[in-house]
Amino acid sequence: MNVVLWILAGALAVAMLGAGGLKLVTPKDGLAAKGMELGELPAAAIKGIGALEVLGGIGLVVPALVNIAPVLVAWAAVGVAIMMAGAVVFHLRRKEVQGSLPAVALTIMAVVVAWGRFGAWAF
Repeated sequence: MNVVLWILAGALAVAMLGAGGLKLVTPKDGLAAKGMELGELPAAAIKGIGALEVLGGIGLVVPALVNIAPVLVAWAAVGVAIMMAGAVVFHLRRKEVQGSLPAVALTIMAVVVAWGRFGAWAF
């Protein structure tokens, strides 16, 4: 199960770093052109979400890799789960069921990582 948790955390980290990095470096109009239509959100909020996603991605793997406060992996997974649950609500409010499916999958992955790292497979 430890290997499964590492794989989930790694995949989740790649997704968070990719999406968050894109939100940080791309202007709001450029995101819409790339399929990330974020509607009424102000540009500053989009940058803030991107920064949180990047930090969450880093927190999912780095503490365990360097063996400094590895419990932060579980807390990062909780944070990512909360962010992704918010993304699900955001998309469902806009009646974008297709847009909410990746966020649902990432939420489930983050919950599994948090459950495993707080539980029997903690570092």
